Amino acid sequence: MNLRQLRYFTRIVEAGNITRAAEQLYVAQPALGMQIRQLEESLGVELLSRHSRGVAPTRAGQALYERACEILSLVEAAEQQVAAAGRFDNEVVVLGLTNGFANIVGRQLILKARRELPEVRLEIVEERSAVLVDVLERHEIDLALAYEVHERPGLLRVPLVEEEMLFVVGGSSGKGRVLAQPIEFSDVAGRELVMPGKRDGVRQQIVATARRLAIDVNVVLDVSSITTMKRMVAHGDAATVMPYGNVIEDIRAGKLSGRRIVNPPIRRTLYLVRSLSRALLKREEEMLALVADAARDYATELGALATPLEALERPLHEGLERVRGRMQRHK
Repeated sequence: MNLRQLRYFTRIVEAGNITRAAEQLYVAQPALGMQIRQLEESLGVELLSRHSRGVAPTRAGQALYERACEILSLVEAAEQQVAAAGRFDNEVVVLGLTNGFANIVGRQLILKARRELPEVRLEIVEERSAVLVDVLERHEIDLALAYEVHERPGLLRVPLVEEEMLFVVGGSSGKGRVLAQPIEFSDVAGRELVMPGKRDGVRQQIVATARRLAIDVNVVLDVSSITTMKRMVAHGDAATVMPYGNVIEDIRAGKLSGRRIVNPPIRRTLYLVRSLSRALLKREEEMLALVADAARDYATELGALATPLEALERPLHEGLERVRGRMQRHK
């Protein structure tokens, strides 16, 4: 048994699919499969069970996965401690944010980190939620604030804020604010809409809601660029559904108008996400306190569109520890 085999094995368990794990590891699938076979032969047990959707750990595989996460976390911690002992530069923390969240509180978060944690160099990665979760699992970032993160092996997630999406059209008769008159979801579905691709979380929510209500959604344009979508909406080419954070400056400038959606509203949940196998940051609690403050500021800025959740009522590191404890008990 070696560290490379353990890294490969944990990635397969977390991905639930050997092909997907090979892509994430940039390793040829046959080579990855051979490493796992060698690991199974050396231990004398079967570690993975194959099914139609991919693979799942056997009882022995689950035991190895839990130990492997501990081992790899200790190895990473040792590497960080040794590296820190040989240099005097600051700890680098890479935080993933979505575009809307960064638009509203990203600047304040960076400046506050610089002011209150001078020994930490905070780097921001701004991406869609699905991309943030992928790079988090590859240990390319340390923490992420992402939306609608489903349960995945090896991930800790704590719900922070629930927020409503807006129906967005061009022009504004109420410059600087969201218009008071809401719009029925059925009316939104019937409008000509410009939306991101089918993997986009907001689009998936809209389609799922329409399917539940047995109505169709009229998506006439597929555009993945937020900037291009807003430009098309501003010119009257179509309407869209977006989070307030993505259009806040355009609404304030009078370029776009936003209306709340009702019957039903379209809501999504913001999660703090962390890898279970990632070593603790040297300033873990301080960083999580900074993130929690940013989430509270974000909810305040959204006003009636946002509902802060229970995790923000106490220190965020305690919430992560409770989630970690529940995951261990369920195993």
